[in-house]
Amino acid sequence: MIEARNITKIVKSGGADLKILNDINLTVENGEFTAIIGRSGAGKSTLLYVLSLLDAMFQGEVFVDAKKISQLPDNKRVEYRLQNLGFIFQEYALLPELTAVENVALPFLMRGLGQKPAFRSAQEALIQVGLEKKTNNLPATLSGGEQQRVAIARAIAGKPKILFADEPTANLDSVRACEIMEIFLRLNRGGQTIILITHEDDLAQMTHRIIEMSDGRIVSDKQIENPRVNLCAKYKIS
Repeated sequence: MIEARNITKIVKSGGADLKILNDINLTVENGEFTAIIGRSGAGKSTLLYVLSLLDAMFQGEVFVDAKKISQLPDNKRVEYRLQNLGFIFQEYALLPELTAVENVALPFLMRGLGQKPAFRSAQEALIQVGLEKKTNNLPATLSGGEQQRVAIARAIAGKPKILFADEPTANLDSVRACEIMEIFLRLNRGGQTIILITHEDDLAQMTHRIIEMSDGRIVSDKQIENPRVNLCAKYKIS
């Protein structure tokens, strides 16, 4: 599904060159649920931004479905992200003046979809994350976990090829974090490719594969033979 070749990112720091990413080579298969872990400053979020076309300032190549996307012009990069990729961040990035369904419908409207089909797709996505009774709520009236579920609904509504999640549970307690992971697992069982950045090893153990980064390099890449998919059962998450 996605392939990165010789990814290097260098920034200036105090007049010297600092390698944030150092010759990364990586392939993620279709339908895989991959966790990228590492301490702060390891380069994991930077790698996600490169893979997802949010960062254009790097050396190397990125391919999705065997199509080279890393050298698309800016306008094409924006269009490609909008049409093919889904994003979930630590901060929910919801517009406070819009209801849950309006926040989810917004990307469809940006694509030029009509209002009725946009809101119909938004409603369906909110049902997928268990928020069918909160569609008309403003973000301020939702809990942190509910706001993150709205953000997930927005990300999956357009059926993206790849779902990128950057520390999506960092602001949540254990119960709410498990609710989010259960949604990811359910989406993945339906075939969704997911790349998850997390500093929580327990949550990473629920995925198919754990990639560990340190100082801009991949230092470990292992398949999980028996993902701990029942890790959250103690919280009785449905």
